[in-house]
Amino acid sequence: MATHKKNIVQKVLWIGAFMTIFFIAIIIQLIDIQYFQKKKYTALATEHTIRQDTVFANKGNVYAADGNLLATSMSKFTIRMDVVAVDDKDFNENVVALSNELSKMLGKPSSYYLSKLKVAKKTNSRYLLLARNIGYTDYLKMKEFPIFKLGVYKGGFIAEHKTVRAHPIGKIAERTIGYDDFRGESGIEGAFADYMQGENGLRWKQKIAKNQWKPISDVNEKEPIDGHDIITTIDVNIQDITHHALLRQLEYFNAEHGCAVVMETKTGEIKAISNLGRSDEGTYFEKRNYAIWESHEPGSTFKLASLMVALEDKAIDTSTVVDTDGGIMFIHGSKVEDSKRGGYGKISAARVFEVSSNVGIVKLIREHYDNNPQKFYDKIEKFGFTKSIGFQIKGEGIPYIPNPKDKNRWNKISLEWMSWGYGISVTPMQTLMFYNAVANNGVMVKPRFVKELRRQNKTVKKFTTEVLNPKIASEETLKKVRKVMENVVVRGTATNIYSPNFSMAGKTGTAKKYVSAHINENGEKIPGQYSSERYVASFAGFFPADNPKYTCIVIVHDPEKRKGYYGSTVAAPIFKEIAQKIYTSTPIDFQTVDDSMQFASIENDFKNYEKLLQKEQDSVPNVIGMSGMDAVSLLENKGYKVKVSGVGKVKNQTFSKAEKELKGQTIILKLN
Repeated sequence: MATHKKNIVQKVLWIGAFMTIFFIAIIIQLIDIQYFQKKKYTALATEHTIRQDTVFANKGNVYAADGNLLATSMSKFTIRMDVVAVDDKDFNENVVALSNELSKMLGKPSSYYLSKLKVAKKTNSRYLLLARNIGYTDYLKMKEFPIFKLGVYKGGFIAEHKTVRAHPIGKIAERTIGYDDFRGESGIEGAFADYMQGENGLRWKQKIAKNQWKPISDVNEKEPIDGHDIITTIDVNIQDITHHALLRQLEYFNAEHGCAVVMETKTGEIKAISNLGRSDEGTYFEKRNYAIWESHEPGSTFKLASLMVALEDKAIDTSTVVDTDGGIMFIHGSKVEDSKRGGYGKISAARVFEVSSNVGIVKLIREHYDNNPQKFYDKIEKFGFTKSIGFQIKGEGIPYIPNPKDKNRWNKISLEWMSWGYGISVTPMQTLMFYNAVANNGVMVKPRFVKELRRQNKTVKKFTTEVLNPKIASEETLKKVRKVMENVVVRGTATNIYSPNFSMAGKTGTAKKYVSAHINENGEKIPGQYSSERYVASFAGFFPADNPKYTCIVIVHDPEKRKGYYGSTVAAPIFKEIAQKIYTSTPIDFQTVDDSMQFASIENDFKNYEKLLQKEQDSVPNVIGMSGMDAVSLLENKGYKVKVSGVGKVKNQTFSKAEKELKGQTIILKLN
């Protein structure tokens, strides 16, 4: 019995000793954690309850040359409420007032928000959603609402910020403005992404219920620094004119796609660029940057280069006579044919260009360069056609001009086909750059989309005119080709766009499209060949002809053949409309014709004018504040004569809206 008791006592002692050691170990561990590892565990706890979030900087804005905003970062806010953080007294006294303010801003009845807030209070909601995609101005207003103005801790106001990219003037020139996001890099924004990104900031957030996080305070630990602003060369008025002129023609001819570009002759600044492709639904949008990306056979617009080569080498003169025979010739079994059946007979080289005789230009180039095609190629290289321009914008198309030295690509008809724009491939921008050099007294300048970079309204970097070739040809040659280009409009293939009111010069182009070998709808194998159903219509030129200020190119792919497919029919009218409307917006001091002359051929192309015209039948329209171009177009379409002085928007007009309409009178507009 005594032994049994002794064993029990020993067991109790052992248990007691074990428990003592256990508790001592716990105490030691607690002391270790409390005093020696405090920083470690505090950091771990903080890590799981507090975190540092990135506050993304706003990307820089993209501006037009005239200051219009083309692309910007807009702040959007999601507004939530931590109802638990609000004192019961504050909540009860102000919940009705808060509901009323929410109703005024967000549109739903006050009772809706009152009920929602009371339910949230009962259920201890810490992340009540109130609104999404609130703008910055509304965000500032909401911060001052009842309860919310108490702040994050006492008012429970939670604002989650995000930044979205917006285009204030719509999708005009969208492909050129571009983007830098999940889609990659494109256009101006893609090219200048490093400048536009800015420096991100930092903000502390605390974990709350349901694994959700809210800002600890209203201020950031590190404020973000916005990126550089981009000042482009785009002129919004000219861009609008170009876009709508191209769009109307594409829609009428049901074309597959097209582009139009306007370039300032002296500087190389791109004032407008429109690239429109047809969707499956038949509507048009900025599908691709065709002007920069698409390399294609130019057709007859390339004849200017061929003519200039021969003139520069003095192989011919504009008076040189060539026999176009019956308008058909064969070269090693391949046919060259004029659009006019029977040809043009014996005509001068100048006339060959004016009527766009394929036979004529091929004969001239073949006669003088068949034995030395390298000499012809070297001149074409000097004109800038053999290599890419080298834009900052990504995605430029690669040109192709066969070199006689490359025996794998050069063949027995390469020279002849090149002379009239086939067997080669160039981008619209290359053709435009070449035509611009002709207009610019032989000085080839690089097309430019960006004027400068700014940060906080201070210029950081300027981009000036870059001369690629100080003289592509002699003054004599340039003078001759500019004259024949003017005659193309006066008495050549583009007489349909001739206007006595102002001068234009250029060249039409109509090229058959090469269709690769394929299987047709009937399962038949069709070999690769030039199609008689698919064409590229083009026009390149400058205006005014005697003192060029702008150069313009228009390219239209796959117009509906039954409606028309020639460059003169499809592309040239777009050029004319662009030139006319730019001309009417030019200040009076710079016009070269009688300022009192009426432009009856100008259409009323702006839909917003239609309503204004209908409303103001009994009075002179009030155009103060409108752009000069818009005002002139509106008034002339109402039957008035208009005189303009100054540049910019209308500051003053001779007749106000309140005065009686005086048909046939002259209205003087002063711009600033």
